[in-house]
Amino acid sequence: MSATTTATGVVDVRIPLRGHLRHTGALIRRNLLWIRQDPESMFDALLMPVVFTLLFVYVFGGSIGQALGGGQDRYVQYVIPGMLAMMSMTMSQGVGTGFSQDFNSGVMDRFRSMPIGRGSVLFAKIAVELGRMLLATALLMVVALLVGFHITHWAGLFAAVGLSALFASSIMWVFLTLGVVLKSAQSVQGLGFLVLFPLQFGSSIFAPTKSMPTWLQHFTDYNPLSTLADAARGLMNGGPVAHDLWVTVGWSVAITAVMAPVAIHKFRTKT
Repeated sequence: MSATTTATGVVDVRIPLRGHLRHTGALIRRNLLWIRQDPESMFDALLMPVVFTLLFVYVFGGSIGQALGGGQDRYVQYVIPGMLAMMSMTMSQGVGTGFSQDFNSGVMDRFRSMPIGRGSVLFAKIAVELGRMLLATALLMVVALLVGFHITHWAGLFAAVGLSALFASSIMWVFLTLGVVLKSAQSVQGLGFLVLFPLQFGSSIFAPTKSMPTWLQHFTDYNPLSTLADAARGLMNGGPVAHDLWVTVGWSVAITAVMAPVAIHKFRTKT
């Protein structure tokens, strides 16, 4: 094994893959134990699917459903796949705020002083956050069934969940970088909302984009949340899938390829 010295003056030992996997597993267990000690941290994962589903179905479902050529039942079939896309982005924000809190509490300084893989710390955070997202997705589907959603393609449902998890994991690298660079969890959360709201509401998640202004339609065409939502609808309800699926996969791979090295480098060199 070789070693280099990081900006903190700590020797960074080159660890083999097996060691990285062992460290990642131990850190995942540590993060899960932390959630067990602080169950309130799960409130967003448990309440958000319920609140947003009931809000959009019963407040906007009738009017938007008519625009879709049906009623509330038609809107349920439209919005539930879009909610998968929304949660993939919203739940990803939690990994950045939690990372920032760990830095401010001194936990990360302790980790960086230990001979463990630097990437293992970040991968463990992503793994646990994906677990929270999958739990929220399961709850979303329970609520969806209660409000009248019909699952016509079970294989498509699981494929849509997998696609949503893939995209969420790529966005988590962005928020991990923000968690390292910004000084407080509040800053990460505030900047996250400034990014999340335009992306979520300037998309096809909650309503069709045909009635939007032309300039906004051009934005939604390139918005990965639109392609993710449309791909999920095609997978779960039937319809065209290939274009939106591959565009979403392309976005996910590109974001990960750019932001993962940046996040790991910022983490290793943070002073």
